[in-house]
Amino acid sequence: MRPECHPGEYAFVTADLTMIEAADYRPIALFQEAEGLTLVLRSPIPNALSKDAHPSFKMITLSVHSSLEAVGFLAAVTSKLAAHGISVNPISAFFHDHLFVPADKAAETMKLLDSFATDQET
Repeated sequence: MRPECHPGEYAFVTADLTMIEAADYRPIALFQEAEGLTLVLRSPIPNALSKDAHPSFKMITLSVHSSLEAVGFLAAVTSKLAAHGISVNPISAFFHDHLFVPADKAAETMKLLDSFATDQET
């Protein structure tokens, strides 16, 4: 699965913006929900968007190309992380799955993902 931990930290925020307006903040992801628009942004969050503190996440990309129709891969990964007390906010894109984990759990998550990959190979 070749996990790759990206530099920097990220936060999830919601804002009363259109998607076009949100583009000014250079989000790495946007999702429109009934309650509002969610942006995933590199930290720190601009004060114009939010003065509130937000949890910091590290983004880990599972560099293996995964199909949008794959069954069970992401569920297996997130279940194993949950068994170790690690919360994860996954985002599946066209080519890869991306895991947002609490920043203070990133090193532990990387070790676990490496061990999961080794377990899968044997």
